[in-house]
Amino acid sequence: MSDPALTPQTPRPASLADLFFSFTWLALQGFGGVLAVVQREIVERKRWLTTEEFVEDWAVAQIMPGPNVMNLSMMIGSRYFGLRGALAALAGMLTVPLIIVLCLAIVYSHFSQNPQVIGALRGMSAVTAGLIIATGLKLSSALRLHPMGRAKAISMAALCFISVAWIRIPLFYVLLVLGGTCWFWVYHIMRKP
Repeated sequence: MSDPALTPQTPRPASLADLFFSFTWLALQGFGGVLAVVQREIVERKRWLTTEEFVEDWAVAQIMPGPNVMNLSMMIGSRYFGLRGALAALAGMLTVPLIIVLCLAIVYSHFSQNPQVIGALRGMSAVTAGLIIATGLKLSSALRLHPMGRAKAISMAALCFISVAWIRIPLFYVLLVLGGTCWFWVYHIMRKP
């Protein structure tokens, strides 16, 4: 059975350079997180992945060690060009943003106590939270195809949110318990004929 992402009908990156520059552009658009930008560009605009494929890859990227968007970029690059694609996507995510961040760090060290700078950074946290919530709502459409069913999947997501945000259980333990529970649950559902 062939990988649906590699069928001729599915758009794909034209080259390693296309992959590099696409992920550079994604990284340059992301302030406080690039998940919303990556989802819009990769799924909606470029159509390199379907919403369902994106959600599956994002779930794996979340539980792997390291920054989740870096993990996702390497997974997408690897999907199309193997190791070279993973490295090209990762380089795209890191090269130009690293140069910019180093320059901004120098500037920030001079203006970090400025009240306007402090206020601007606090305001950006609200924008970042809004982006994360909007992306979560947009990606929830993929739950209609989830083996557990939409209601059970949303219940588990709500339980995860409550555990981390309100009860303040460390994310590692929430992933271990809820992730493990969901994994076994889906495994048994999919084993049934």
